[in-house]
Amino acid sequence: MNTIQNQTQDSTGLILVLGGTGKTGRRIAAALEKKEIPFRIGSRSASPAFDWNQEASWDACLQNVEAVYINYAPDLAIPGAPEAIRAFVDRAKHHNVERLVLLSGRGEAEAQACEQIVQESGIGWTIIRASWFNQNFSEGAFLDMVMAGQLTLPAGDIPEPFVDVDDIAEVAVAALTEPGHAEEVYEVTGPRLMTFADVARELSTATGREVTYVQISHEDFVTGAEESGAPKETVWMLDYLFSTVLDGRNACLTNGIQRALGRPPKDFAEYAREVAATGLWRGVALTV
Repeated sequence: MNTIQNQTQDSTGLILVLGGTGKTGRRIAAALEKKEIPFRIGSRSASPAFDWNQEASWDACLQNVEAVYINYAPDLAIPGAPEAIRAFVDRAKHHNVERLVLLSGRGEAEAQACEQIVQESGIGWTIIRASWFNQNFSEGAFLDMVMAGQLTLPAGDIPEPFVDVDDIAEVAVAALTEPGHAEEVYEVTGPRLMTFADVARELSTATGREVTYVQISHEDFVTGAEESGAPKETVWMLDYLFSTVLDGRNACLTNGIQRALGRPPKDFAEYAREVAATGLWRGVALTV
C-alpha cells in the first residue's frame, strides 16, 4: 500500500487511518492510495504500531500527521471509550493535527459523549454516525449464519436502514481530503428500512439458495455467542446492539450520504448481488 513508509515526498498532508485494516479503514486506505495521498495505517500490526490500550504508542503514529480517521474498536459505547478518545484528542492537539473524522454510533448516547469530546477539541472535525453495516453479513459476525442459510438472531421485526461500508468510507475520505465537511454531523443510512427477515429474503435472491430468519431469545443468542468462542468484547457488543440499540430508535432514513457525496446510498440488494458474484457465500471467494 501507498503508506508513508514508501513515500519519498514531503509528509505534509499525511493522514492517519486508525483501524486501517478493518472494514472501513482498509477501504479508506485503498481510496487514499488511489488518490496518491500519503497515509499511515494505525493498527497493532503496523509499523509504527498503534494500540488503543498502549497510549505510549500514539506519539510515533501522530508524527507529521495532518488529519486522522478515528475508528475506536470495538465501539464507542464500551466503558472507557470517552477516556481513550479524550486522551487521544489531547495527543493529536499536541502534534498540531488539523482535522479529525470520527466514526460514531447512531442512536448511541455513549458514542455521542465521545463526539462531544471531538467537537470541543479545538481541532477541525467531522462526525459520521452509522449503525448496522451491510458488510456484517459478509465480513462480520453474521457471515457464518449466511453460509449456513439461517440468520438466528433476537431481532424481532424491528426495521433498520442498513448502510454500506463502501459509502461510509467514501464519506470519510471526502471529509479527510476535501473542503466543505468541517463541523458536519453526517448520519448515514441505506435508502430503505429492512427487518432481518427482509435481509434474509434479499440474501436468498442474491445467492440463489434459501436463507431464512429465525427468531430466538436474547439470552439464547448471548449464550450461543459465548459458547462459540467469540471474544468477550464481541459478545459484549452484540449483547449491547441487540438489547439496546435495536429497539426502533434508528428506524428512520437520513440524507447524510446524499449531503456528503451528492448521490444516493447503495441499496442492500446491490450489495448482496456484488458479494454473491464473488463466490464468497458459496465458500469460494473469487475477488473479495
